[in-house]
Amino acid sequence: MEGDFIKINEWLLPFSWVYGMVVSFRNFLFELGILKSRAYKTPVISVGNITVGGTGKTPHVEYLVRLLKDKTRVAVLSRGYKRKSRGFLIAGKDTPMPMIGDEAYQMKQKFPKVTIAVDKKRTRGIEQLTQNDSEKSTIDVILLDDAFQHRYVKPGINILLVDYHRLVIYDKLLPAGRLREPIKAKDRADIVIVTKCPKDLKPMEYRVITKALNLYPYQSLYFTSIDYEPLQPVFGANSRKRALDTLGDTNVLLLSGIASPRQLTEDITPIAKTVTPLTFADHHHFKRKDITQLNTLFDEMASPKCIITTEKDAARLVSTDGLSENVKQHLYVLPVHICFMLEQKDSFNQNILGYVRKNSRNSILAKGQNDHKPHNSHHSGDRPRTISFRNN
Repeated sequence: MEGDFIKINEWLLPFSWVYGMVVSFRNFLFELGILKSRAYKTPVISVGNITVGGTGKTPHVEYLVRLLKDKTRVAVLSRGYKRKSRGFLIAGKDTPMPMIGDEAYQMKQKFPKVTIAVDKKRTRGIEQLTQNDSEKSTIDVILLDDAFQHRYVKPGINILLVDYHRLVIYDKLLPAGRLREPIKAKDRADIVIVTKCPKDLKPMEYRVITKALNLYPYQSLYFTSIDYEPLQPVFGANSRKRALDTLGDTNVLLLSGIASPRQLTEDITPIAKTVTPLTFADHHHFKRKDITQLNTLFDEMASPKCIITTEKDAARLVSTDGLSENVKQHLYVLPVHICFMLEQKDSFNQNILGYVRKNSRNSILAKGQNDHKPHNSHHSGDRPRTISFRNN
């Protein structure tokens, strides 16, 4: 059910109140205009959350890249969390993972022709990508990864992701819960997406969640779920792709260093013979002792066996020394992608494409002659229709 992964540390609630006061005061300064938010001529779409990790930001950014890359010159700007470089950096074909972070590296491997950049200071990153909004800019639209709290940038569309299993309405502020901001922060979103929904979500549950989120009429609400693709070998020369339905007689070592591995474990357990989780902290950099533990644990498992890991973890593992040949031959990555529920895909796509079409100067969309009338999230009168069950 919704919110079933939430755990509140009640004894930390006094610290959450202090934290909430600080965050609310910061937001108040932005609302007064004392701290400034900057808008840009180039279309900017932000994808983020108000919780600590685990809402599926990267798969949703990748969805937007696939939607836009053949129609516009799209760039992704990420913070590059835990990278070993500073300042603004554009990922090249051979840029090593430690220089740009695992998420940016993952996207560059998937979309080699797309501009992938990292900069902790997003305003500077946007200025570098757009050449200060000059007409010579080669970028039509910028996707900001994990920038909902980066209020110095005023995006054209602000997308807020909410994990179905950790609905913000049931959570608490850090450190008692995992909220980065008070629930009221969701009001800044143009689009709210409830992610990681069960495939068999009942109509009544949609209605309950919609009512509980209590969005404004100018906000659009969508629901997405996760689809798994066939397993792909991390070290491709030794293995072939493998369908998930072939795991019935296989002992699986599930290796993950992500914020919320529980859903992955619950999804793999019913389809494998056994599942042995080996979990680390989010964005964990594997050390020699971790690799030794992995090699030893896998050697001790009964055959047939394999190792399954996430795309983000695989991005870090490929640059890690010490993996045994046995591990390399049986190490698979599990690619994921998101799919929209309630037949909402076309509506979402049109919201995004319409905004880019209206605001981009050079894209194929901007030059099209037979396009539909676009939307512009800067003006409440032009905002997309809220998709909800409030009046049903």
